[in-house]
Amino acid sequence: MAVRYLDPLDVTAVVVYFLMVLAVGFYAMYRSQRSTISGYFLAGRFMTWLPVGASIFASNIGSEHFIGLAGSGAAAGIAVGAFEFNSLIILQLLGWVFLPVYIASKVCTLPEYMTKRFGGRRIQMFLAVLSLILYIFTKLSVNLFSGAIFIRETLGWDLYVSTILLLVMTCICTVTGGLAAVIYTDTLQFGIMLVGASMLMFKSFSAVGGFTGLMEKYELAVASDVKPNSTCGYPKSDSWSMLRDPVDSDMPWPGFLLGQTPVSIWYWCADQMMVQRTLAAKSLSHAQGATLFAGYMKVLPIFLMVFPGMISRVLYPDVIACSDPNECLKHCGSRLGCSNLAYPKLVLELMPAGLRGVMFAVMLAALMSDLTSVFNSASTLFTMDVWKFLRPLAKTKELLFVGKSFMLVMVGVSIAWIPIILQMQGGQLYLYIQAVAAYLSPPIAAIYLTAILSKRLNEKGAFWSLMLGFFLGLVRMGLDFYYPEPACGEEDLRPRIVSNVHYMYFAAFVFWMTIVVSLLISLMSEPPNDNKLVRTTFWTRYDSDKRDDENENIEMTLTARKENSFTNSIANGVVTSPPVTDSTIQLHVKDESLASLPQMSRCKKFYYWFCGYDYEGKGAEDTRAMQEVVDRLSNLEQDPRAKLFLNINLVIIILVGIGLFFFFSVVMPTL
Repeated sequence: MAVRYLDPLDVTAVVVYFLMVLAVGFYAMYRSQRSTISGYFLAGRFMTWLPVGASIFASNIGSEHFIGLAGSGAAAGIAVGAFEFNSLIILQLLGWVFLPVYIASKVCTLPEYMTKRFGGRRIQMFLAVLSLILYIFTKLSVNLFSGAIFIRETLGWDLYVSTILLLVMTCICTVTGGLAAVIYTDTLQFGIMLVGASMLMFKSFSAVGGFTGLMEKYELAVASDVKPNSTCGYPKSDSWSMLRDPVDSDMPWPGFLLGQTPVSIWYWCADQMMVQRTLAAKSLSHAQGATLFAGYMKVLPIFLMVFPGMISRVLYPDVIACSDPNECLKHCGSRLGCSNLAYPKLVLELMPAGLRGVMFAVMLAALMSDLTSVFNSASTLFTMDVWKFLRPLAKTKELLFVGKSFMLVMVGVSIAWIPIILQMQGGQLYLYIQAVAAYLSPPIAAIYLTAILSKRLNEKGAFWSLMLGFFLGLVRMGLDFYYPEPACGEEDLRPRIVSNVHYMYFAAFVFWMTIVVSLLISLMSEPPNDNKLVRTTFWTRYDSDKRDDENENIEMTLTARKENSFTNSIANGVVTSPPVTDSTIQLHVKDESLASLPQMSRCKKFYYWFCGYDYEGKGAEDTRAMQEVVDRLSNLEQDPRAKLFLNINLVIIILVGIGLFFFFSVVMPTL
């Protein structure tokens, strides 16, 4: 039905967007050092605060935010904005508590940090595999579903064709350019999202009569199909309150502060997808500047998405606020409600030709920024934590090839997931994502936080408390999906543990229980090795002592093994080679690469360049330079003036976050 909205100007805007993304992606391929592990997976660690901060924001604000936040705003008011304001503060916890430890410990992935902190591999492998599962079956699914909604409503494109096109485009930028391409394209998409979403916001407020008009009309935004003597289909009485009643509400303020905060700690401070961007910063100051910038930007979603969603309900109540299942089925193909159409409906009805194409590009930018982030982070986890465990002697080229190939596997899984997405309705899917995070992530957040703040926590305490918390989360999640929430007006027959205990309270219980159990087990067993604490806790981040694993640098060790194997297996037999040093590594790599260079065809050279493989003999030099950068960053040195400026902004942004919570929870309901 939406094909009639397609206009040549809209198509032009979309084509220009794709060309810009490709141009930025190829620029990143020229700009970055993709032939090294750190160069490919951490963008060479030369990024400044602006692209890193923009990438953090763009990676978080996916298409599910435009669809989900606007839909939740239409259905339940401003409460969903609390998640954004909470992120504003938790981002600074990443910048000032977690990130200094990650940088000082010289890690590439967060599961790798667990190995450096505790020793052993079981925690690292468990967290890596769990993260991959969560990426595939939550992040990818919700992004593809929400993107499919917008594509179907605005352009009428076939779901499979449009999704495959997006995945291929995303794959080209991510596979060839690595994290540098992801960050550069995220910066472009950040600008596109802000401009396009701001245009729609102003148009929406103009159509409803400004903010005053929204406050007056939202309470009256009821569909014509509401049943008499029923509360179904009416706006909530606390729609203009952000943090709500602690017992009988969908956003209980104690549950949010104590239960949602651990989920946010996992998402922003202990999840590879977000932390990986900050690890690409050229210094701790730039990384902290990025978290501040992203934090300030988190003020915008309530204005760019939540309020427009509420306006959509006011302007189109019969569709967005439908309460009769049969009517909803006619409008959006779902019997549960059509609030997820709030944002696409505004785009189609309010934006003129050409600007509709711009908004479509905005949604594509949001979708692709999330997908590129997921692909790159999942590839990093699989390569550095899983594949290196299976193949400890793998060469650098093999690791790069495996990382790129795993992204292709994820593209295949994403396409195979489409039929399952089609069977799931929007409201159920969005709640499903929130539930999975609330049930499975608090134990992870608890262990990372305790590992960084407590020097007494040992591997046994961390592992077994993590297993206990994970088991409890699986049990509660299973109960929730087995006993789904009844529709409005139906009798609630769920067990009390499900119906009376809000998932945020459960998350709070699991979080604090995991911390207590981990410390009790640690106190009843042997303390951790002092050498494992060097630069792996907040209190020891400045330690200058030498760690036992100090020389186990990933790339230098892999290169040394590669060259040792090469020189020991030449000719027709095994020869004895001298110890491999930095200089011999560099010499061997140069000799091997340059010797084969004259015989290499132009096509093969292009293939090597396109895939990011070294063919000029600069691999050892790039690796040496990258190691020097990592060593310099681990010192955590900061310019005194920059540090003062950052700390002042830290205080300001925390006060801003608290002030926003106070205004929208206490002042707004009284207006």
